[in-house]
Amino acid sequence: MRSIWKGSIGFGLVNIPVKLFSGVQASHLDLDMLDERDHEKIRYMRVNEKTQKEVPFDKIVKGYFLNDNYVILDKHDFEEASPEKTKIIELENFVDIKEINPIYYETSYYTEPEKQGRKAYALLLKALEKSGKAGVARFVLRSTENLCVIHPLENVIVITKIRFEQEIRSLSDINKVDDITITKKEMDVGLALIKQYTSKFDLSAFKDDYSNELLKIIKAKAKGKRATVKKMKPQKATSDDLYDQLMQSLGSKKGA
Repeated sequence: MRSIWKGSIGFGLVNIPVKLFSGVQASHLDLDMLDERDHEKIRYMRVNEKTQKEVPFDKIVKGYFLNDNYVILDKHDFEEASPEKTKIIELENFVDIKEINPIYYETSYYTEPEKQGRKAYALLLKALEKSGKAGVARFVLRSTENLCVIHPLENVIVITKIRFEQEIRSLSDINKVDDITITKKEMDVGLALIKQYTSKFDLSAFKDDYSNELLKIIKAKAKGKRATVKKMKPQKATSDDLYDQLMQSLGSKKGA
C-alpha cells in the first residue's frame, strides 16, 4: 500500500509521527465507458469553457468566486489557513464510540508509526484498548478539514472520518409515523422476530453477491454464452393484517 498522508497524531504534548493508508477498497467491478459504435474508451477531458481547448492538469488552479472575480489559491494559502492542521491530527477529547451515530461515519484509514514514534504509538494504542474510548480529532486532507475518530483495530490505530453536524440534513421534512398506534401483541411478535434473526455480527458472512454474479455473466459472455437472467420470486404474505404477516415471518426464516 502507498501512504496518502504523512504527519503526526497530537496526543497532549506528545507528537506521534505516522503515515496514513487507505483502509478500504471498492468491491464493485471497474467498468469502462465505451463508444457503442467501436468499443473505444470514452475519455474525460478538462476543457477551458471559453476556448474549448484541453487544459493540462499542471495548469489547473483552484479559485473562489468573490465580487464577480475569482480569487486564486495555491498550496501555501491552504497551509496558511491552519498550518498545524495540515500536518497534525490533533486529539481534542475522548468519547465512548457507541455515542457516535453510524450516520456520521465516512471512510477509514490505517496508520503506521514512523520509526521514532513507535513507543508513543504503542502507548496510545494500548491506552485506547484498555479505556474502551475513541479519540475525536480534526485534520486537513486534500485541502479539506476533516473530523475523525481514532480507534484501535487488531493492534493498529485507525482514523475514521466522520461528518460534521452541518453535513447531516434535518429530519424536519421527513414524514414520520408518530400518529401510528402499535398494539402490544404486534410489538411482542415484532420483538420475537428481531430475536429470531439476532446473531453475533460476522462481516465475513456478507459478500458482494451482485458483483460476483455480474462477473459470472461477463465471463460467460466472453465465451460466447448467453447470460442467464434470474427471475425474482417475491414472497407475499397471505394476509394484509400486520399481526398475521409477522406471525408468518416468524416461521419463514431458513433454519428456524
